[in-house]
Amino acid sequence: MFNGAHIVIYSRDAEADRAFFRDKLGYANVDAGDGWLIFKMPPAEAAFHPSETDGSESLYLMCEDVQATADRLDDLGVRTDPVRDEGWGLFSAFELPGGGRIGFYQPRHPTAY
Repeated sequence: MFNGAHIVIYSRDAEADRAFFRDKLGYANVDAGDGWLIFKMPPAEAAFHPSETDGSESLYLMCEDVQATADRLDDLGVRTDPVRDEGWGLFSAFELPGGGRIGFYQPRHPTAY
C-alpha cells in the first residue's frame, strides 16, 4: 500500500538544520527547489507509546555503537549529552542549530528494520 514515509521536523532555523544534516551528519539529499533539501534517511521503524495528550512526535536515530557515534559527532563539533543506559538501549542526544533536539541510541530491543 505505502512505499515510504516522509518525516517533517519543524525548526526555528530550517536552513541551518538542513545544512547540519547535509554537512555534519552527511545525509544524501535532493534539492526540491530553492534550497529546500529532502534527505534520504536510514531504514526506519515506527512505535506507538501511551500518552496522556495527543500530538507529540519525536525523532530518534539508531546506531550500532552509541559511544562511537557520540565521539564522532563531538569530533565534528556537535556537542552530545553523556551516554546513559535506559534499559531498552544506550541513549544520547544533541541539539540542532534551529533549537530542536534529536536523540540517538543503540537499541537493545528487537528492531523491525
